[in-house]
Amino acid sequence: MRPLPHRPRPVRGLFAALLSAFAALAALLVAAPPAQADTTICEQFGSTVIQGRYVVQNNRWGTSATQCVTATDTGFRLTQADGSVPTNGAPKSYPSVFNGCHYTNCSPGTNLPAQLSNISSAPSSISYGFVSGAVYNASYDIWLDPTPRTDGVNRTEIMIWFNRVGSIQPIGSQVGTATVGGRTWQVWTGSNGSNDVISFVAPSAISSWSFDVMDFVDQAVARGLAQNNWYLTSVQGGFEPWQNGAGLAVNSFSSTVNLGGGGDPGGPGGPATACQVTFATSVWQGGYTADVTVKNTGTTALNTWQLGFTLPSGQRVTSSWNATLSGSSGAVTATPVAHNAQIAAGGSQSFGFQGTYSGTFAKPGTFTLNGTACTSA
Repeated sequence: MRPLPHRPRPVRGLFAALLSAFAALAALLVAAPPAQADTTICEQFGSTVIQGRYVVQNNRWGTSATQCVTATDTGFRLTQADGSVPTNGAPKSYPSVFNGCHYTNCSPGTNLPAQLSNISSAPSSISYGFVSGAVYNASYDIWLDPTPRTDGVNRTEIMIWFNRVGSIQPIGSQVGTATVGGRTWQVWTGSNGSNDVISFVAPSAISSWSFDVMDFVDQAVARGLAQNNWYLTSVQGGFEPWQNGAGLAVNSFSSTVNLGGGGDPGGPGGPATACQVTFATSVWQGGYTADVTVKNTGTTALNTWQLGFTLPSGQRVTSSWNATLSGSSGAVTATPVAHNAQIAAGGSQSFGFQGTYSGTFAKPGTFTLNGTACTSA
């Protein structure tokens, strides 16, 4: 049989086919944006930001041996964990991911510290990856303090032990059991010499869980280890390794703190909050200072406050006074220091900061006080 003659394809048809192919390829590229490259950190207290809102830290505080963490899009993995320390003492480190403030390192846009009485809920979830051939715990830390501090050691540490591998135990001694978040836990209390510690130890390994941080905070308050006028400063998920640990991973982590609890009138999220912000600046080429005045235009005093705003693109905070600023660019939250934490009805408090900018200088467009939008003077 003779083969059928080959017919040349019209140029118009070829062009249309090429356009269709390019369109399909473009659609695939748009639908699947490139993932953020993993970042490896080996510096003792090195850190990086993931998801634009959480901080991953190496936090190698208890050993001189090399340790490295690799931050991923959703968490981190421990890629090198050399050396070991005695299991009857402190661990080597606490590689972790956190929301809040840890030794002046605040996660971008966090609303922590926040007063406990003004937190309605604090949902969180975490997923762990475990390994063999190591001694460690998988622990979730909750830090509380009488003041809205962003530096140094807090007064009370709540530890949730999701897994315990090897001959290790929490600080102090076991004082009983408790049901929290629908699970049964061993409860340990003690002190490490710097702060009080209450630990909730799972009887068997938990690889992933979603829960409300405030369920554990309520336990600490009920046991006299905190008070409702104290502050939640950070929540952290990670590992305490004593021996080895390479391959341990936090596969995913999320943390949200919802303000608006039934606390003191005028506290963060309270219904009486009303405000006006004056943002006065002195600008020069590439730099500026901002003097910010927060006025309480409501009828009830504010016992504490947090001012949120977003810096325009290209701006970065370099220093501040009379307030602690979480984040140096993008979403920023200003938390007062002790002497200006309260604002009387009709009164005001001020703070300031210095920053740099590129391009044309602009002021933040909106401000929120304890989650409520303010007017601008």
